[in-house]
Amino acid sequence: MEYVTAVPHPRSEAAGPARAGRLSLAVALLAGALGAAVALLATRQRWAEGTATVAGAPFSLTAKGSDVTGVPAALAIVGLAALVAVFAVRKAGRLLVAGLLALSGAGTVAAALLGVSDSSALDEKAAQAAGDTGATVTALSHTAWPYVAAVGGGLLLLAGLLALRYGRSWPAMSGRYERDGSVRPRRRVVVDPDRPEELWKAIDRGEDPTSA
Repeated sequence: MEYVTAVPHPRSEAAGPARAGRLSLAVALLAGALGAAVALLATRQRWAEGTATVAGAPFSLTAKGSDVTGVPAALAIVGLAALVAVFAVRKAGRLLVAGLLALSGAGTVAAALLGVSDSSALDEKAAQAAGDTGATVTALSHTAWPYVAAVGGGLLLLAGLLALRYGRSWPAMSGRYERDGSVRPRRRVVVDPDRPEELWKAIDRGEDPTSA
């Protein structure tokens, strides 16, 4: 009687982490790029509106996200730069950049949520419109755009957490160039002069097949 034993194949064992690395890379790229775009778009929209009294009559005022706070837009740009930089560094440098990406996302979320109840931008506009530094806005209301900016920050945070967890298995930029900027010398391939196809391949590579 023959017995069959289930022995895990080394290739199948390595396939799991490799698949997880590719999936996390795709999700991080999509989440990071989309999160930065959403946060930047949201800061350009109307976040708050209210009414001020100007010359005894009500006067409507609105404030965009960039009027309320400039933090989400700035951190979104930092997060996008960190997302690109993740692939330019390795080892400890990659962990640091991934941490910066995660912090940018968390900061974007916090700043956007704090802007939900912020009335300082509209109060400043009310004072300018009324010509009275003590004037304030009334009937204050906010739109959903601060929450949209927070969602963008959450996507950046997700990309940063994925980079922290799986970043070590992600590919890096080509190592053709040394750290000092010099180009690594190419390994010369010996060409057989009796084989015309090898001569043509050498010419395509920019080599002189007739040189020793």
